[in-house]
Amino acid sequence: MNVKLSIFFSLLFLFHKASAFNITRVLGAYPDFSSFNTLLTKTNLAGEINSRQTITILAVENSILSPLSGRPLNVLKNILSVHVILDYYDVQKVQKLPNGTAILTTLFQSTGLARGQQGFLNVTDLSTSSVAFGSAVPGSILGSNLVKSVASQPYNLSVLHVSNVIIPQGIDATATSPAPSRGPSASPRVSPTPSVSPNMSPHVAPPTTSEAPAPSDGPSTAQSPTPVAYAPTADPPTADAPAANAPAADAPPVEDSGSALQIGLNVVYTVVLTTLFLASRN
Repeated sequence: MNVKLSIFFSLLFLFHKASAFNITRVLGAYPDFSSFNTLLTKTNLAGEINSRQTITILAVENSILSPLSGRPLNVLKNILSVHVILDYYDVQKVQKLPNGTAILTTLFQSTGLARGQQGFLNVTDLSTSSVAFGSAVPGSILGSNLVKSVASQPYNLSVLHVSNVIIPQGIDATATSPAPSRGPSASPRVSPTPSVSPNMSPHVAPPTTSEAPAPSDGPSTAQSPTPVAYAPTADPPTADAPAANAPAADAPPVEDSGSALQIGLNVVYTVVLTTLFLASRN
């Protein structure tokens, strides 16, 4: 019987690892992110996120999603993929970055569709009680501030609330086929912390003032695109991008077998429980 119990607990552990988290269920507990959660499902990103073991989501509230209105589904998926970081970052970690800044690899980089630095994010501690995120594309502003932590499961899942949608330059024109390979290149180097003048507002860029309602059931294709409206009190810092030739992907490809493994383990789990029950009857 001890051997059977050992097998049972081993399979139970494997079952738990195969279903480490469910992003749809996590965000479902927070109504302010219901539209963001719906978009993750409609673009099939929720399944890709759940297949990862370590991930960070930059979530945007319903009222700030108007810049996504009217965009095609494939473009929405690319933009939302930029909000998925392939590593674990909670509030404490982003506030204690070496040199106060870092270049982070996103899920979009792993698709092979990213052009230039579109698949990377620049995160910088502005030393004004504010941590800012922005695209690593040259000339991009750090226009999305860290608001708070929404949820975390160390060290698998972290959901951070940010103030604005991050839309890399040129991502609307990104093709649906992988970008041509440019050969191996070094990992992107971290850019220096952007300088901030003393009279600059602590917030790099306030949330958009657009009054367009956020999509409740996904984006409406009939509505024309609404540009991101930034109105800083001074010129916001720009993200000095890493080296020009970024690697095609800094992270392993999305594991498509995650859901299949979970189903298989569910079957084994049921069989083992049935066997143990019958053995105890005998």
